[in-house]
Amino acid sequence: MKQIVTFKHPKIVTKGFDGNPNGYLIPIYNIHESPINKQQQPCQVYLTVVAPQTVKGPHLHMVRWGLFTCIKGNIKIIIKTSLGYKEYFSGEDYSYQTVQVPSGLPAALQNQGVDEAFVLNMPSPAWSPENQDDHHACFSDYSFRA
Repeated sequence: MKQIVTFKHPKIVTKGFDGNPNGYLIPIYNIHESPINKQQQPCQVYLTVVAPQTVKGPHLHMVRWGLFTCIKGNIKIIIKTSLGYKEYFSGEDYSYQTVQVPSGLPAALQNQGVDEAFVLNMPSPAWSPENQDDHHACFSDYSFRA
């Protein structure tokens, strides 16, 4: 008989660079913290919640790729490339489109609505305390309009 495994997930309040809360995240899965057998593990999946009319990021990862899907509400994903900013959308009004952000490109998530937006992030490789790969990025020349 196979063992049924359960584990709890903490709610972590997130803050913008100004120190003010901008939502929260719920780590759904992390390969480094999982009680599941190694052969059954994905890399990582977590839910990040973006408060209404706020922005998470920008964030830059030099190793980790991001894979974002908004599952409640609507978000704009802004990616800074060598050719300028590119805007992509995900959520209820956008067929829950998944957007992959390659490593080395900074990105920000902007909630387009008046309710919280729920976004699944499925990065690779998974976050770990030994390799956080979180770097500051500047979008001062970008206008975060709704």
